[in-house]
Amino acid sequence: MRTERLLQLLQILRQHRLPVSGQRLADELNISIRTLYRDIATLQAQGAQIDGEPGMGYVLNPGFFLPPLMLTEDEISAIMLGVRWVSAFGDVPMASAADSALAKVTAVLPADLVQGANEVPLRVGPPGELATEDLTLFRKAIRRERKLAIRYRAADGQESSRVIWPFAIGYFAQGRILAAWCEQRQDFRHFRTEWVVDPMMMDQAYPRRRHVLFREWREKELRLRQG
Repeated sequence: MRTERLLQLLQILRQHRLPVSGQRLADELNISIRTLYRDIATLQAQGAQIDGEPGMGYVLNPGFFLPPLMLTEDEISAIMLGVRWVSAFGDVPMASAADSALAKVTAVLPADLVQGANEVPLRVGPPGELATEDLTLFRKAIRRERKLAIRYRAADGQESSRVIWPFAIGYFAQGRILAAWCEQRQDFRHFRTEWVVDPMMMDQAYPRRRHVLFREWREKELRLRQG
């Protein structure tokens, strides 16, 4: 189907920042070079900002949005299940964002797929008691790589003051976990979000990049699991 091939061509171009030769694109799509030239011209006529010419290669400029999504039934089911899970178990802003994202996805689905998306027979269990949480401050601190000053109430009711470097949030049916580097413990720690009291984002950025902390934390967790 030509529409699917055009979408696939756009996806290939989006994966490359440097010009890709026409022959390489044709080979990936299993089409002739003449057919590729016609497809490039069609996309350009539809508004795709594709620079290049025969013999020079082609590149898709950033900022071009794909036309109506062409998804398989399993891909639609995966999206619907994921959105329903976030709606049920995410904190309030994330649940609202999931609903908004779903509306945008269905708005660009071909008409014959919209009904199928709404009838996906996969469901998520009822949300727990944490459905009213708002983790906006934690997500903002993670994005900005800022330190958090918190009081943390342990299971036994004891509270301690901490300064932490948050870098990830784990969403689970039983609750949410904030992964962070703890200055007091000089190590990675996991904090149940419902036990965090009066969090305050500090002006001070933590001295290491978020992706570095995340990688080191994953490596440590893997070593612990391996014994």
